[in-house]
Amino acid sequence: MAKVYDEWINRITKLREEMREHEEMVARIKRQKVTEEDQILNELLYIKNRINQSSRILTDREKTAFFFVVVPEEMIILDTEKAAQLFAKFDVPIAGYVVNRVLPPELARQDIPPYLQNRLKMQSRYLDEIKKTFGGQVVAYVPELERDVTGLRMIEKLADIMYVDGKA
Repeated sequence: MAKVYDEWINRITKLREEMREHEEMVARIKRQKVTEEDQILNELLYIKNRINQSSRILTDREKTAFFFVVVPEEMIILDTEKAAQLFAKFDVPIAGYVVNRVLPPELARQDIPPYLQNRLKMQSRYLDEIKKTFGGQVVAYVPELERDVTGLRMIEKLADIMYVDGKA
């Protein structure tokens, strides 16, 4: 993404530099020192520098790592795969995948409603797809929790699942 911004800012900067040359000639004729275009060019150069700094940080494997969270559902798997390809295209490092909202397989041995039985079958198929697609890059499987992970208590619970239990 930063490369796209960088290319865009390079083109604009080049145009502004060309315009500045013309404005400098006009300014010399009019005996002006700083033109409005100089200020615009300086701002563009500042933006370009910030984009380049961000790009260096985002693509530095020593400083940055991204984890994708994927749910065992078809569209989410496809979208995650597309996003991973986009990240790879722009050299953004992916550290792994976390599979979230996994229903416990022992539910299948219980008396559960048909919609949940179907959900377990569907999930099993998509968990196989995740293994096939992302393989050894999956760093953790997180079970379906009683509620969304918000607040310190739930974050601690998630950390225990992922790290203390040795799943990540």
